Amino acid sequence: MKTLSALAAALLAAASFSAQAVGRMADLAIYDRSTGRELPVHWHEGRAYVVGNPGNEYQVVVKNRRGDDLLAVVSVDGVNVLDGRTAASNQGGYIVSPWQRLDIKGWRKSLGEVAAFYFTSLGDSYAARTDRPGNVGVIGVALFRRAPRYEPLPEPSPIDPWGPKAERKDAPAQSDSAGSLAKRQGPAAESRAAPAPSAPLGTGHGRREESRAYYTEFERATREPEETIAIYYDSYRNLVAQGVLSNYAGPRNPQPFPSGFAPDPWR
Repeated sequence: MKTLSALAAALLAAASFSAQAVGRMADLAIYDRSTGRELPVHWHEGRAYVVGNPGNEYQVVVKNRRGDDLLAVVSVDGVNVLDGRTAASNQGGYIVSPWQRLDIKGWRKSLGEVAAFYFTSLGDSYAARTDRPGNVGVIGVALFRRAPRYEPLPEPSPIDPWGPKAERKDAPAQSDSAGSLAKRQGPAAESRAAPAPSAPLGTGHGRREESRAYYTEFERATREPEETIAIYYDSYRNLVAQGVLSNYAGPRNPQPFPSGFAPDPWR
């Protein structure tokens, strides 16, 4: 297996796993930086959706649920967040340490800086501005385990003429379930159930901010991702039109003086 170069996050925080996250080997979540809250996940026909608010900055959160390193190849709108290429699972990604979380706040511009993600119109999205609007509206992560490193067998002992048993278990065979999942989810990202009544949301190329990272080596245990996770996003109006969200909230019983303070608008 070819050893690939990857970027590791310089700052990792202790993981606190959320019910709003999606995934098995790792949790994928979207955090709205403008409102300071994790976006609720809405499930529809096997897909996970979140509501994006135009103009709000957000970050992609990957939380490792395992006791070993994971390589996370991250795409936004079909574009690799590290180098801006059209995303493919065999490209470089971020290393997430065991039981840790990684916050990805933007398109990486250098080892010290990113351009912030923010929800915006299709025409203003980074993908559309680089002539690749076809996959706007989905955030994906392809996950890989690190290849095991075997220690050399000890020399035979002179006391035992047969030497130690040279039995060694190979790495468990990779089932085709993970590869099949990646293949199933790939085409799904390209075919939306129905056209939305207005242009879909995309992700913009925002303000520059500091974000430290460094290069390291990571040899993948498998050629294909062991898990591929996707979260789709759009405006509240479009998700209602697509049937993901319901406009009907049950019997109305409006109150003239409901308790609490006025919240910020979120759509």
